[in-house]
Amino acid sequence: MLVRIVKMSFEPSKIEEFLANFETVKEKIRNFKGCNFLELYRDQNNTNIFFTYSYWNSEDDLNNYRHSELFKGVWANTKPLFNAKPEAWSVNKVASLK
Repeated sequence: MLVRIVKMSFEPSKIEEFLANFETVKEKIRNFKGCNFLELYRDQNNTNIFFTYSYWNSEDDLNNYRHSELFKGVWANTKPLFNAKPEAWSVNKVASLK
């Protein structure tokens, strides 16, 4: 399993637009082949910073999503809203406590 973490910083006036768009695509992303989990987080102090966490069966599944029409549409709508370059990490889960 691969965990994908993406940090995004938005122009404050564009946050509601981002959230509305995320609401319309979140189920499509979560149901994309190979995606098992999707969450959106918002920084408590810098409220224009958001993170997505998604779990993928494999790097191939993530790459298939990143090259899909769905991703291209999501990215086309999201990219103009940023006020800083997004950052992304693909990580392996080492430990998980519940």
